[in-house]
Amino acid sequence: MERKRLNRRQFVKQSTAGVLAAGVLNHGFSKRPQAEDRTQSPAVRRYNVLGRTGFRASDIAFGAPNNETILAAALDAGVNYIDTGEEYSNGGSERTIGRIIGTRDRKSLFINTKLRLEKDVSKQEVLQRARGCLERLNTDYIDCLMIHNATDVNIIACQGFHAAARQLKEEGRLRFTGITSHGNSWWKNDRTLMAEAMEKVCLAAADDGRFDVFLFIYNFLNRAMGERILDVCRRKKIGTSLMKVNPTHNFMLVQEEIKRLTEEGNEERAAYYREREKESQDMVAQIDTFAKENGLTDARQIKAAAFRFVLKHPDVHTVCCHMPNFEEMENFLALSGRTFSSEDANTLTAYQKGYGRYYCRHACGICEPQCPYGVPVNTIMRYNHYFTAQGREKFAMEKYSKLTTPKPTVCEHCTGYCERICPYGVPIQTLLRLAHRRLSFLG
Repeated sequence: MERKRLNRRQFVKQSTAGVLAAGVLNHGFSKRPQAEDRTQSPAVRRYNVLGRTGFRASDIAFGAPNNETILAAALDAGVNYIDTGEEYSNGGSERTIGRIIGTRDRKSLFINTKLRLEKDVSKQEVLQRARGCLERLNTDYIDCLMIHNATDVNIIACQGFHAAARQLKEEGRLRFTGITSHGNSWWKNDRTLMAEAMEKVCLAAADDGRFDVFLFIYNFLNRAMGERILDVCRRKKIGTSLMKVNPTHNFMLVQEEIKRLTEEGNEERAAYYREREKESQDMVAQIDTFAKENGLTDARQIKAAAFRFVLKHPDVHTVCCHMPNFEEMENFLALSGRTFSSEDANTLTAYQKGYGRYYCRHACGICEPQCPYGVPVNTIMRYNHYFTAQGREKFAMEKYSKLTTPKPTVCEHCTGYCERICPYGVPIQTLLRLAHRRLSFLG
């Protein structure tokens, strides 16, 4: 079937989103000129069977769409897996999808949405909220309904969710169920440690047997946990969808912040980093030399290699990509079906060697039990990722403002328990402070 294509000029005329800059691709490194100006959007080149669902999913998926024109263009280019959630833009993402899919062949699409649940949620509440999703999505059925961010193994057996899912399936309103997990580790107000690794949650869900699709974290700097989950999913024929596959943003943003503070000469703000002054100076001094020696001069090149790394894995079925503008969409689609080259491998090896320590591993949770203040490191750095890597600033700041746990302001008086135990040498106190300033809109 021949698909409609939008070239860049047509898209810009039809959508103001087409003129937005792809900022997250250009942090920290200079951008190489493109060999040629593409006049057509690239298309999906690869489809993978999504586990026991049997659906052939595009290897590039659209995560949390909020722009109708961009979503339509992505679907025209062959994207057929759409990931959303009840809470994304307060249902706005689901409404965006609903306004677009009405003219599409519904059976050609796989729509996954999510509900954030407590383990004692009632069947009626789940039914009511799921029907709200159906209404916003403007569809007769949901392909997969997930438990959003399953934080511990107890939620896996949630009776309300499973009872509602059975009824929805009987009504023809639901086909499959799934989970997403980032792991969880922080201190409750009564000083009870809540700690469940992403791997533990996903493996428990696999053993349960009632979940058909998983959404979890895997990237070139955070491999072991994700690879163990992928192995179990292959053996149990569970569909796999990935998130947070590009771990290269924190270093670039730390670099920018340090340079900005130095250029501004703002003593009050510079004092905030006094404990890290020597480290910061050394880091800035080493950046240009290391980057040039190892060919790390193009953020686009590094990001593309990071995506090709996960796309090459035979047990990865689709990768959720946030596409806020036409250029980002085009860049992601250009990765579909591409091979992971020896140059890619060399790029990522060099990046890991030089900058791997500036990435706080998503879903890790090793340092949090050591924090005497109970700072939820994993959660804060995840919100920071939404802000910096995905450009979802408002969403990230709203989530951060609702945290009732201690925040990184307490780190100023801490000797660094988290950093002493981190096996990756991450300067997490510096990263947490930067995240706090960004998410608190402190500049």
